[in-house]
Amino acid sequence: MIVGDVGLARRIEAAEAANARGSSLRPDAAVLEVAGGCAIFAGPDSPLTHAVGLGLKGPVRSAEIDALEAFFRSRGASVTVDFCPLADPGLLHALGERGYRATEFNNVVARRLAGLEIVLTPRVRRALPSECDVWSYTVGRGFFDQPQLTSDEMDVGRAIFAMPDAVCFLGVAIGGDPAAGGALGIYDGLASLFADSTIARFRRSGLHREVIEARLNEAVARGCDLAAASTAPGSGSQRNYERLGFEVVYTRVTLVG
Repeated sequence: MIVGDVGLARRIEAAEAANARGSSLRPDAAVLEVAGGCAIFAGPDSPLTHAVGLGLKGPVRSAEIDALEAFFRSRGASVTVDFCPLADPGLLHALGERGYRATEFNNVVARRLAGLEIVLTPRVRRALPSECDVWSYTVGRGFFDQPQLTSDEMDVGRAIFAMPDAVCFLGVAIGGDPAAGGALGIYDGLASLFADSTIARFRRSGLHREVIEARLNEAVARGCDLAAASTAPGSGSQRNYERLGFEVVYTRVTLVG
């Protein structure tokens, strides 16, 4: 059993922040280091625009929240904070006083990798450097649940694919159609699994499980001791992770002000 404590949360949220820092291709992209975490601007309406890891190194001053709000609002974006429940409780109180509201919950799941054996994943492979758009379209179709993607929606996947520390994996259905994808980042021995997505008509075929296993294979090969991911509570994605030995260690709350 993994015990969710501040030390574990710091490792996981530090990896989340590292993912965020490398996740924008826009020329006006910006990063603000603040309150022990960071804020990322990747476009006013981008799902990659958010703050993460705040308050895990101690109390957050009012002036830091002011700076965070100015960073986003001066760029025409809402202030979006992914709040870890193990952060300093004063941060939640301060955001509540400023009128922030909860808009989303995500369960953070983790597992130790000691003793994990490599398994075969015949339908999943690393995406080739030339397959940026193939991977982005596949992941985007699963995430946005629509056959046609806008340029901005494609750019979300392209930004992840271009992250310097990310390894992207592609799941292929019988017949050769790209059907699922996911990404892996490794930070200080922690494997961060993210960008999981399966096109609707290929779900319940075991592909997502293979995408998870392929990234765990890579993590073990690189000497990681811990893996973590984020899932919607009670989702099929969470169940797939739990079947592979992951446990919920805390629930992250998205707050918007």
